Formats: sequence, C-alpha cells, structure tokens
Amino acid sequence: MQKLFRAPFYVALLLALMFSPLLASAAPDDSSDQDQTAETTKPVDAPAALGSLQKRLDTIKQQVSTAKNDKSLSGLSDDALKLGSDADALGTALQPLRAQVQAKLDVLGPAPATGALPETPQVIKQRKDLNASKTALDNQIQQAGAIKTSANNLAAQIGGLRRDALKTQLALNTGSIFGSNFWSALTSPTDDDVERFGEYRQQMKDAWHLTWQPEWRVGSGLLLLAAILIGVFGSRVLDIPLAWLTPRWLPEGRLRRSFFAFATAAITIMTLGGAAKLFSLAFTRMPDVSEWVAETGELIVRLSIFSALIVGLGRSLLSIAHPSWRLPGIADPVAKTLDSFPKMLSAFILIFGLIEGINNLVGTSISVTLFGNGLSALLVAISAAFAPMRVNRLRRKLLAKGEQPEARSTLAGLLHLATSVMAFAIFVALVVGYVPLARFLTYELLWIGTVVACLYTLMHLAIDLSESLFSPSTASGRLLKHSLSLNDRHLSLAATLLSAVAKTVLLLTAVTLLLGGNFGTTTPLEIFSKVVDVWGGKGLEHLNIIPAHMVNALIFLIVGWYVLRSARRWLDNDFLPKTNMDRGMRASLVTLFSNVGLVLLILVTLSVLGIEWNRLAWIVSALSVGIGFGLQEIVKNFISGLILLTERPVKVGDLVSIGGVEGDIRRINVRATELQLSDRSTVIVPNSQFISQNVRNATMGNAQGVATIALTFPLDIDPEEVRNMLLEAYEAHDSIMETPAPSVSFSQLGPDGIVLSVTGYVNSPRVVSRTKSDLLYEILKKLREAGVSLSRTQTMVLANMPERGVGNTVE
Repeated sequence: MQKLFRAPFYVALLLALMFSPLLASAAPDDSSDQDQTAETTKPVDAPAALGSLQKRLDTIKQQVSTAKNDKSLSGLSDDALKLGSDADALGTALQPLRAQVQAKLDVLGPAPATGALPETPQVIKQRKDLNASKTALDNQIQQAGAIKTSANNLAAQIGGLRRDALKTQLALNTGSIFGSNFWSALTSPTDDDVERFGEYRQQMKDAWHLTWQPEWRVGSGLLLLAAILIGVFGSRVLDIPLAWLTPRWLPEGRLRRSFFAFATAAITIMTLGGAAKLFSLAFTRMPDVSEWVAETGELIVRLSIFSALIVGLGRSLLSIAHPSWRLPGIADPVAKTLDSFPKMLSAFILIFGLIEGINNLVGTSISVTLFGNGLSALLVAISAAFAPMRVNRLRRKLLAKGEQPEARSTLAGLLHLATSVMAFAIFVALVVGYVPLARFLTYELLWIGTVVACLYTLMHLAIDLSESLFSPSTASGRLLKHSLSLNDRHLSLAATLLSAVAKTVLLLTAVTLLLGGNFGTTTPLEIFSKVVDVWGGKGLEHLNIIPAHMVNALIFLIVGWYVLRSARRWLDNDFLPKTNMDRGMRASLVTLFSNVGLVLLILVTLSVLGIEWNRLAWIVSALSVGIGFGLQEIVKNFISGLILLTERPVKVGDLVSIGGVEGDIRRINVRATELQLSDRSTVIVPNSQFISQNVRNATMGNAQGVATIALTFPLDIDPEEVRNMLLEAYEAHDSIMETPAPSVSFSQLGPDGIVLSVTGYVNSPRVVSRTKSDLLYEILKKLREAGVSLSRTQTMVLANMPERGVGNTVE
C-alpha cells in the first residue's frame, strides 16, 4: 500500500476504467431494434413531417440560448433526444417506401441502350416518375438523418452546458448522496453513457494492443520499466546524496532546513512527474493513437504532477527521515501520524480527478458527472477531517502520559479550525444535496492548502537564503564585504532588503494563484462565473458584480491589508533603522508609504471587484458637491498633510511653536498633527495651520541650543577673575559643546555695576533650560568660594518732611 501511495498513477488508468460499471458493462443488445417490420404501404407525409421536425429543432435551439437554470436545460435535453428519436423513426418509415420504388425500378429494368427497340411512352414516363420519387425519398431520408444528427449533437451540447452550470450554480440542489438519484449512475446507467464508455474503452483497448505491437513492444516495455523504477525508487535514491551534500555544502544555520525541505519537494515532483510522463509516452507516442487516448495521457501527467506536489510538500514539511531538519515545529509522533495523509489525499485527487476528466472528455450525462464529483468531495472531506481528529487524539494521549506536545501557534490553530470547518461544510452540502457547492469547497480547500504550503516553504527559503548570502560569517558574505568594501551594517541592510523583495514577490504570486489559479484540469474560482446584478440606478445600470470577483476582492483586501501592515512594520523596525536617516525622516516615510499604499489598495480592490470608474460619474459629482460645502476643511487638511510629508518643513521629533503652543511633534496623521507639550499633554493641530501660519521650528536643520546667563556684579570686582570662573563652570559641564567654545562678553557698565554675559552651546534646544539650571548652581557655588558677591539692588526711599521742606534719604 505504501508503494501504491508513492506512485498512484501506475494503476490510476486501470482504477478509472474499473471505477464504474458503465465502463465494464457490455454494449446493449440491439438485436431487438434491428427486427424489421413488414413492409407497409401506409402513406407518409414526409415533407410536412420534416418541416415539423426542423421547426422543433429551431425552437429548441432558441430556448437553449435563453435557458437560465438546470431544470430548463434538462427539459430541453429530453426534447432534443425525443426529436432525434422522431427523426430516426421518420427515416425508418421512409425506408420501406424507397424499397418499394426500388423494386418497381428493378422490374422495369434499366433503360434500353442506344439502337435497341424503343420503349413505349408509358414505360418511359413510369421510369421517370419512379426515379424522381426515389430521389425525393433519398433526400428526405438524408434530411431526417441530418435532423437526427443535429438533435443528438444539440443534446450533447446541452449536456456540456449542464456540466458547466454545475460549476457556476452553487445553489443548485442535485439531490443528497443518500438518495437513489445520486447512485443511479451505478445502478441504472443510461444507454448513451454505456455507449460512450464502451467507445472509450474500445479506444483504450486499441491503444493497449497497438502499444504491444512488434515495432513498439521494446520501447513500451522500457518506458514502463523506467516509469516504475523512477516512481518507486527515484526519490529514495536522490534523498541519499541530498542528505549527504546539504550539511557539507551549505553553511550552518536555518538555510539547511529550508533548502532540504525545498529540495525534497522538488525531487518528489520531478521523479513522480517524470514517471507519469514516461507512463503516458508508452501509450501515446504512436502516430495512430486516438485523440481520446492522447488527451487522457496529458490528463494523467497533469494530475500526477499536482499529486506529486502534495506528496512532496508532505515529505518536506513532515521530514520523517530527518526530524532535526523539520521546518515547522511538529513533534515526531504528530509527524508520523500525519505521514500517510498527503499520500492518501494525492491518490484520491489523482483517481477521481482522472475520472472527472474522462467524464468531461467523453461527454457523460449529468448523473455520472455528479456521482464522480460527489464521491471525490466526500473522500477528500473525510481525509481533511480525519487528520485533525487523529492529531487531537494523539495530543490528548501525550498529555495523559505526562508528555508535553509541541506548542501550537495561533496561525496553526486557525488553519486547523479552517480545515475542520471546511470539511464539515462539505459534509453538510453533500448530505443536503448541494453537490456543486461541495465540489467547489473541496477544490478550494485543496488549492488554498497547496498554495499556502508552497508559500510557507518558499518564504522560509527566501529569508534564510538572503541572510546566509549576506552574512559576514559565510564565504559569500565575506567575499561581498571585501570586494565591495562594505561593512556589516550594509550587509545586514542588503539581506533585509533582498528578503523583503523575495517575500513580496512570493506573496503577490500566491495572491495571483489564489485569485485565478487552478490545479489538474479544473479552475476552482471559475465556479463563480454566474453574473448577478446587484446594483441599479442611474450611472450603475450596466454595473454587474460577479460573485467570483467579490471573493477575489475580499481575498485581495485581506491579503493586501496584511501585506501593507507587514511592509510598514518592516520599514519601521527592520529596514529604515539600519539607514542613516533621522527618526523624523523615517516616521514621515512610513506614514507616507502607509497612506499611498492604502489608497492603492482601495483602488485595486475596487478594480478587482469589477467597478469601472467611468460608471461612477454620478458618485464623483456628488462628492464634488459635498467637498464644496462641508468637506473642504477635511480635504484641505488632507492635502496639507501630504505637503508636510513630502516637503517636510516639520517632521516627527521637531520642537515647534505655533499659535502660542510649543511642543514636540509626535505624529503627523492624514488630517492633523499631534504635539506633545512639556507636561506630557497632547495638542491636536490641524495640518492646514502648519501651511498657512508662521511656525517656529527650533530643531530644523540640526539647530543647536544656546545657554546664556547674564549676571550683574559690583564695580569693585576683578573682571578677569570672574570671567575665568564663569568659563570654568561652562567648560566643566557635560552638555556644553567644545565647538563653538563658551565665551564671556562685557555687556554693560553702569552705576548699578558690571553686567557680564556668558554663552555656551548645547546640542539641542530641549536641554537649554536644564543646562542653565545646572550652571547657575555651579556658578553661585564658585562665586561664594571666591568671595565674590553679586551687585546689590539700590533702593531710593522718599519721605515727607515738616513745613520747612522735603528731605531725601537714600539707602
């Protein structure tokens, strides 16, 4: 069984041929249909009957072009089949008449040769009338046959439309899987299905016999032998040199794990996919092979590659043989429990995908198509539900034994929950009877899971490869460092930038695959192709919202928002701090990037949704009126915010004064700017005020602070001594810059004393107040130690004297 899971395509074709008794049933016995009734001379109005049949055919064609649901198409299919039967009956009824005419002509014999005795005029006229009747009957029989062929072809086209409708009409109730209608494909197959599968089986037999003809026998045997050997032993053989070369060629670190996981998946895809291609070539390389056989071979190859991808991802992520190199944090017991599920799932996908492809190829009935879709959805849902159940049971057993299983992350828990919910939804849809919905959910589950697993593996490989390539401890990093004269900071910056570019490309690729990807022969998202008009009104009368576009837009919005937030965090925390930009410049760039990215995200989401801007002229007009009356201030602040972020007259971290308020800029938003005052309170200032008012930016251009202290001394001091003490106090302070050097200026000489002004520069205006306070403490201390006092304040007192006059007393 293990070998069967590892190379499921070896028996896929045989399993597909044995899947339904439709293929094994013998052709119906038509002997009873070949019993001829006695010749009758009952007259048949062939022209009128043919006219009626042609009119019915035209009516059915017109109704098919306007049919909207499966019930209408089903009735039209029955009408087309009935029309073909009536046309066949008419042709059968005309055959005896033609035989009678031919018998009369045989009695008359051929016309006499030239020179023989001439016939009577009555005989000549009779032969002419009989030939005309024969020609008319031949034309009528041919026309009846053409109508029969057209009716059968129309029935086949209606069947194709119904199969396509199964992919778009998710709300189509086709019957529960427990109902008899679902199993009618096995219990009571239609004659048309038996005939089509019989023809397909005959072509398979012919291809089998042609493959083993003497001129092709040796090549076919070698191709099949190579396919078996490569499929069974190819990945095992290549795993040995991979495990030996990985620790010897790659540097120590996480790159070994991610590369080993990627290489394991690639080896599995190449070996199993190559084996499937050799298997297909063994039966399709002959020039006389039929079209159905060739298309079946291509189908096997495509499905085998996708199945091999699932098997390869399972082998790479679980890494049973090398648990120390396992990429995700999964415990060994859990990994061993999950080991068989990717192989079993790939076998289901291959077998039932092949059956569905064959059904589409030969054009089977709707019942057979529904049976294949429902059964494949059921088995895939069982696998998807059974795997989490076994893992949870194992985790409970480990906890009961006192062993601690691996810590499950939030993302892993969400994936586990989403898988379980999706499997339950598939079960419910199948039980209720919505097989198309179950098929859609099954394919979405498989496709999304595959894309996410590939993204996880490639994302780790890209990050680890970038870090290893530019790491100073690796040979490549040292080579780049010495050859380009780079330092470690530049190497770290390059690694961060390269990993970000790689992650962005991978995320965009994953989103593209999720929005419009497909696997095997089916596009899951094409099921939402039914167009539903949900908007109306003037200007939107031609706007149609397609459900598939709604899903695509929702997926794009969620993923785009996550990418935008991740890119903003990466810029703010990883990339920009490694540059030489100041904090304000970094904050402005992050804000500008967020605003522009949000606008682009909204525009692209609307585009994915299918909204054309030329249909929204009335909305733009309404917005213009609203802007003119009530939104002009918001728009003005928004534009001003963009100007602040681009021209940067002020930036985050600047100390500004505006409107009598002074504080540090903490954040520049779309509408307003936040200022933090010295008391830690916040003032919200509209962005337009920074454009229209005078703003003092104390820190613009790396402005320095100036700490100036003016002191008044008595006239009897030694100015030189005091000057030296002031300079010593300034020079001793840590905040005072050496260049430009502190200086003392003789500011004023007057009757009140000598005014000396000492000036020193600090690296920021924010520390001026604290520095001046420290300097005053130090200066007063030095003055007291030196016995130098500051000038006293002189006060004049005026007193009223007796009548003799006024006396003045001065202190």
